[in-house]
Amino acid sequence: MIGLLLGAVLGVIFTVVGTPLFIRLLHKRGYGQIIRDDGPTTHATKRGTPTMGGVVLVLNFVVVYFLTHWIMTLLELENSGVTVSALLLLFLTAGMGLIGFLDDYIKISNQRSLGLTPTGKIIGQGAIGIAFAVLALNFPNSQGLTPASTAISVFRDTSWDLAFMGTTVGAILFVVWSNLISTATTNAVNLTDGLDGLATGAVAMVAVSYVLITLFQSNQACDGPTNAGGCYEVRDPMDLALLGSILAGVLLGFLWWNTSPAKIFMGDTGSLALGGALAGFAIFSKTQVLLVVLAGLMVVIAASVIIQVGYFKLSGGKRVFLMAPLQHHFELKGWAEVTVVVRFWLIGLGFVVAALAMFYGEWVILR
Repeated sequence: MIGLLLGAVLGVIFTVVGTPLFIRLLHKRGYGQIIRDDGPTTHATKRGTPTMGGVVLVLNFVVVYFLTHWIMTLLELENSGVTVSALLLLFLTAGMGLIGFLDDYIKISNQRSLGLTPTGKIIGQGAIGIAFAVLALNFPNSQGLTPASTAISVFRDTSWDLAFMGTTVGAILFVVWSNLISTATTNAVNLTDGLDGLATGAVAMVAVSYVLITLFQSNQACDGPTNAGGCYEVRDPMDLALLGSILAGVLLGFLWWNTSPAKIFMGDTGSLALGGALAGFAIFSKTQVLLVVLAGLMVVIAASVIIQVGYFKLSGGKRVFLMAPLQHHFELKGWAEVTVVVRFWLIGLGFVVAALAMFYGEWVILR
């Protein structure tokens, strides 16, 4: 527990202190945000605001993880050491962040609102996702548990195993399934990142929920002293909890500078990295389907884009919303940006509380 607090505090401090230094560097190099021409007119004032703040998020996420373990070892505190699950989650986060960084850099260097081509982005995300999925099915521990399994999970692994036609087919199907999850989460966070602090606060809530979930899984692990009904077979839950606390701390530190009026934006570097982190948490904590509820706000925002585009094509140019993603619809209806952000945070919090209640309720039924 001390490690979780230490990681969260270091995450906040490193990001609060490091972000303004990065802002100065971006100002010096002229790396400012490019604004969509068809966006709300109120966003015109944001043109030139430094972007690529996701670099700070990813670097601090990685550095604080290793620093926390080093300090715990130095102080001879309870410490399970660096784990494979954590390293793979950091790999997925940093890998997706790299794709986002390339996208941001192309936008800034070419002074346009479009970065990587859709094909290029899909290839990059696919390469990272495939490598992650393959590695996640390896490295069994002393109990034979690998970081991920081929079973579909809701609150834990279910009987719906993708390996029903054999190990090789199961591995291939898992790679596809894992990539669907990571693609969905990265795009959902990316679409949510449209207003000052909206995505930062929303993802921080989900990160905190994963701290609670993995802590509970550690306390109710099947290799624990009770081994009671409803126990969890999750690899390295305490280290996942540490990553969750660090991520929450880093995001809260970034929110200090990202809240309205934002001094820096996370850019695709941050949104894709955070989407990768959420996918990793869902896969390793065996809560893949539950993530739909945990990240319900982001799911609704992504759905608004799908609905808007689909209806536009089917109806010959008509729209359901004034503008998609959904947050911009309410801006155009006259809501102040801060009002939209706070109300959407409250909706996101509602989804998180509902998901945690479902998670705990399932355990109560099985115990």
